[in-house]
Amino acid sequence: MMLTPERCASPKCAFTRRSYAPGAHGQSRRRRPRSGYGEQLLEKQRIRILYGVSERALRRTVREALARTRAAAASHNALDVITSELERRLDNVLFRMGIAPSRAIARQMVSHGHILVNGRRTTVPSRALKVGETVSVRPQSAARIPFDERREVLKKYKPPVWLTLDYETLGGKMVALPTRDEIALTADVAKVVEFYAR
Repeated sequence: MMLTPERCASPKCAFTRRSYAPGAHGQSRRRRPRSGYGEQLLEKQRIRILYGVSERALRRTVREALARTRAAAASHNALDVITSELERRLDNVLFRMGIAPSRAIARQMVSHGHILVNGRRTTVPSRALKVGETVSVRPQSAARIPFDERREVLKKYKPPVWLTLDYETLGGKMVALPTRDEIALTADVAKVVEFYAR
């Protein structure tokens, strides 16, 4: 159940981030500062929850990115490679295009077979897209209520510069690789790298 707009416009909104712990005694208790490991763990969990990836998948992504940047004589920044890998996931691309209202719903759309990549049906939400690949909703699925309602929302939506969107056909294309500068991440990827580099 969502909170009413009136309550969220007030200072008592549950979604407002505060500098103290929740509860009646939150302001009176003093918190110990987090250790370096604690900060790294927190950022790792943030990334996992944000993208909806498993521990194993995130560890593999970070280790592959570190190996690739070492092999390329550091011509690429590991942080850029990790961000690009996470952003190019099919479920994330659907969310960034606006076709899905959240990454969790995007994963469900893919696993239920509603999504086509380059005209072929796929059921793998973690699939990494390449530049030039197209994503669309199956014509049989596009007529259904959830997708039909999305068209109205997409008329006012502007996707990131590395994606194109056609709201009429509920499809789009990846025209460039995503960069860290174009993505406002709430998590510190450098601390995630430090966590796995231990």
